[in-house]
Amino acid sequence: MTQRYQEAGVDIGLGNAFVERIKPLIRQTHTPGVVSDIGGFGGLFRLDTSACRKPVLVSSTDGVGTKLKIAQILNRHHTVGIDLVAMCVNDILVQGATPLFFLDYLATGKLDLDALTSIVAGIVEGCRQADCALIGGETAEMPGMYPPGEYDLAGFAVGLADEDRIIDGRGIQPGDQLVGLASNGLHSNGFSLVRKIFDRPADYEKYLPELGRTLGEELLRPTRIYVRPVLALLKKFPLQGLAHITGGGLLENIPRTLPGNCQAVIRLGSWTVPPIFPLLQAQGAVSQEEMWRVFNNGVGLVLVVSAAHLNPVLEELAALEEKPFHLGAIVDRPTAEPAVKMV
Repeated sequence: MTQRYQEAGVDIGLGNAFVERIKPLIRQTHTPGVVSDIGGFGGLFRLDTSACRKPVLVSSTDGVGTKLKIAQILNRHHTVGIDLVAMCVNDILVQGATPLFFLDYLATGKLDLDALTSIVAGIVEGCRQADCALIGGETAEMPGMYPPGEYDLAGFAVGLADEDRIIDGRGIQPGDQLVGLASNGLHSNGFSLVRKIFDRPADYEKYLPELGRTLGEELLRPTRIYVRPVLALLKKFPLQGLAHITGGGLLENIPRTLPGNCQAVIRLGSWTVPPIFPLLQAQGAVSQEEMWRVFNNGVGLVLVVSAAHLNPVLEELAALEEKPFHLGAIVDRPTAEPAVKMV
């Protein structure tokens, strides 16, 4: 008996139709450096290093995590593409890199053109917010690997930095100040705990007055992309350190940019915690320590600046339509104390 690939669950024709459908979307992200169109064996990008004395490529890869389960339950897929881009470009941004291009990997059991196109539209929107080009990717149809309606995403970002201006925290010293930039809610971390707390899919459709939207709409709010305000800021001010507040929260991400002799002292009450966080804490009886360690609690990015630059930086960020807050300060780290202290 003659066997056909389509009967095994893989539809090559549908895959080709998907590529043709998304080509016009992807071309919207193309920058002058893009050499190739979608559909080749690899994406080509012409690297312009004229603005860098010692050019260095900075790369990152990440996913969206189990937040995807909520998107799949609600059949709302646009925002997770933005999440995918955000998780990668924010990570290279905090090292002082300008995002250049992005690639995605999308795996599913069976191609759903509408759902997948919505996902790619979100990726395109994320790339537009980050001013980087989507130059390629892979869509894998793998029957038997994923139940119907499920998929997984991974993303890959490459950026350019000047080696002499890489932000690695080495210049941080006591007296420097911490500036926070607000998150857009949960972003893309802690969703395994979120789904354990809200374990009934019917809960996602409920309108909650304290949130001003349904729970599902709140949970699917996309991760903020901080590329434009931070790169604009770097043209005017040196930044001693930057931390993207992802899994591990403030307690584990700020230390990634701190010298060992420094402690970050966070002033509780210096920013407004979005209502989704106290709701999760109360509903799940989550300890405060666990909240700090799992979630961003309303702080998406932390900047370390000199005391002399604190007010000018706050003013510049406000002019860029951000809502920054003076989060705390850097002090000498006492022996045996943690790298981050809440007061």
